[in-house]
Amino acid sequence: MIRVLLAEDQAMVREALAALLSLEDDLDVVAQVSRGDEVLEAARSAEPDVALLDIEMPGRTGLDAAAELRDALPGLKVVILTTFGRPGYLRRAMESGADAFLVKDAPAAELADAVRRVLRGERVIDPALAAAALADGASPLTERERDVLRAAADGASNAEVAQALHLSHGTVRNYLSTAIQKTGARNRADAVRIARDKGWL
Repeated sequence: MIRVLLAEDQAMVREALAALLSLEDDLDVVAQVSRGDEVLEAARSAEPDVALLDIEMPGRTGLDAAAELRDALPGLKVVILTTFGRPGYLRRAMESGADAFLVKDAPAAELADAVRRVLRGERVIDPALAAAALADGASPLTERERDVLRAAADGASNAEVAQALHLSHGTVRNYLSTAIQKTGARNRADAVRIARDKGWL
């Protein structure tokens, strides 16, 4: 049996995925969590072969959880499942050590097949998303610019961003200005929107 950990914050979606996977003769959902910061502990406890991670979760994103799993449990295979088929997310998922990247509207049989394929050492990527990621190119933003945009995303002032990230006001202003320029945005709210749409945040 292939042991599966499922991390998804929406209970109905998580339960539906668990039910669908359990219909497969060779798959067994051994753990379910609703937060990204619960993934590593659940993986250590349940010892799954494959972790299915949603991207958008409270506590920690699926991308961050994937990187954490790669460092702590390098033998564990990771499949990123997302509603958001954004090229930037795919690129970041691969950088964080994910073995597969699928959108949630894919057929259930495709998900079960992806679980089996990653255990055989294959990489499984939604073909349309792979093509879009190649066409879109890498994120032009540095990690620090992404941090500042994330901190400013909910309308925080430069002073609040500076305090949250332990930076000077001038440094925050410079990072925001550079991020606006790199994304071709009109202002910082527009830069946040563009970066989110492309999956860079």
